[in-house]
Amino acid sequence: MKLATQKQAPHSIQPQRWLKKRRRLSLAFIYSILCVVLLITVVLAVSFGSVSIPFTTIVRILLNGSGLFHFARQWDATIEIIVWQVRMPVVIGAALVGAALAVSGALFQGMLRNPLADPFLIGTSSGAALGATIAFVLPFATFYGTYFPLTMILAFLGALATVFFVYGIARSGGRTPVVTLLLAGVVVNAVLVALQTLILALFPREQFQLQALFNWLSGGIQVTNWLPLVSVTIVVVLGMALALSFARVLDSLALGEESASHLGLHVELYKFLIVVTASCLTAAAVSISGLVGFVGLVTPHVMRLLLGPNHRTLLPASALGGAIFLTLADLLARVVVAPTVLPVGVFTALVGAPFFLLLLRRSRRDYRW
Repeated sequence: MKLATQKQAPHSIQPQRWLKKRRRLSLAFIYSILCVVLLITVVLAVSFGSVSIPFTTIVRILLNGSGLFHFARQWDATIEIIVWQVRMPVVIGAALVGAALAVSGALFQGMLRNPLADPFLIGTSSGAALGATIAFVLPFATFYGTYFPLTMILAFLGALATVFFVYGIARSGGRTPVVTLLLAGVVVNAVLVALQTLILALFPREQFQLQALFNWLSGGIQVTNWLPLVSVTIVVVLGMALALSFARVLDSLALGEESASHLGLHVELYKFLIVVTASCLTAAAVSISGLVGFVGLVTPHVMRLLLGPNHRTLLPASALGGAIFLTLADLLARVVVAPTVLPVGVFTALVGAPFFLLLLRRSRRDYRW
């Protein structure tokens, strides 16, 4: 009997190995498709604008910029300036913001075990909006730095300060209950919105300043050169690397905090680290984009339906999906009523709001994490 069992064991393992290999191939195929779609989306986004540039010309300019190819220049020199100095920073910024918000949303959804969680859940958006409002009403508003606008700096600091404040309020007895964290976020969010309204009432500025603040709050990629983009890229790349290191932790938290602690995890420490990482990603994103909603809600959930709940595969896919989503939204914002540029938050909301309502209705019935 033992000999028979030992002979049959390898045959029983073979189907499992085949299934694992097939899953790896399917994951590689999906990742390849996402990467190709992202590259095509970036090239299309650079191609469209007030000056239309042929798709093939964009490809040649970008390949020449890589240093690996040397196509003969058959276009005007100003075309390269438009591509590299005007459009490319905006397009890369949109991809970075989309990836950062999507990964942040996946972190919050995994930690809270709630598919309706998003990066702005605990007051990040209201803190960033208050910081931007302060920047816009300062008397030296016209002297903002060319390379590091004050709006970007104060929005980033306001978002992070709000998150730490909310987390400090919610923490009690060495623990941070999820319900208390969410309630504290709701209350602080309401207070910061009231403060923002009060500042606008007490310090009225010229009409163009109010319009600029409205555009920022409505969402839009506000990048005019590469230097702020490099700073945001560093924060986003480091944040994504940290997020990926939390993949096993998030999978364990899906079992519940009590079960995760029985597995040997320091639950409270990891919750704090996840909140800080997700908040840094969100703060870096909103510092150059304003308040762009629904990217962090829709993208992780779509990728979860496509790839499953394993965060080791979900987080990179969310980054790629978020980059595609926001780059396309930014492209539509620039071309739908060109030459007028619409707030990119309009398009993300038109897609995200119905999706959110669909999820909300489904969660009332039989949605299970």
